[in-house]
Amino acid sequence: MGRFYTASFSAVSVSAAVDVFEILAASAKPFILHEIALAQSSDYGDAAAEGLSILIKKATGSYTSGSGGSTATLRPHSTNDAAAGPTPETNNTTQASAGSGALITMRAEAFNVQAGYQYLPTPEQRMLFLPTEALVVSITAPADAITLSGSVVIEEL
Repeated sequence: MGRFYTASFSAVSVSAAVDVFEILAASAKPFILHEIALAQSSDYGDAAAEGLSILIKKATGSYTSGSGGSTATLRPHSTNDAAAGPTPETNNTTQASAGSGALITMRAEAFNVQAGYQYLPTPEQRMLFLPTEALVVSITAPADAITLSGSVVIEEL
């Protein structure tokens, strides 16, 4: 079993399509995706209900990283664990693209913003990201700005 880490963001105004998470695996340190959770805290009325598309992607090769967001910190679940190797970013407004590599959609889903979103795969369905591959989680633009929070849990091997 590897080391578990969580990256999070809280109460970010989102009004455009964004990569809510982008996590690049470190050299010689693959990771497994265990969970993604998204929730918003601004649109609860029936008139504000809307569905957003969410894509979980694997970036390989020389893909073009997103930009315009924030650098996040992967926090260890165990106090004595070392700092995580992968590099996380959150809420990139310029989304990642294939560049000369590949950006492969692994899951395509949708969710109602009132209910939030959770991806919690069974052990057999957890995705492995090899060194220099990246996890990219994208959502479509909401009809109006929403206040979004999110977390992602990975296991570094």
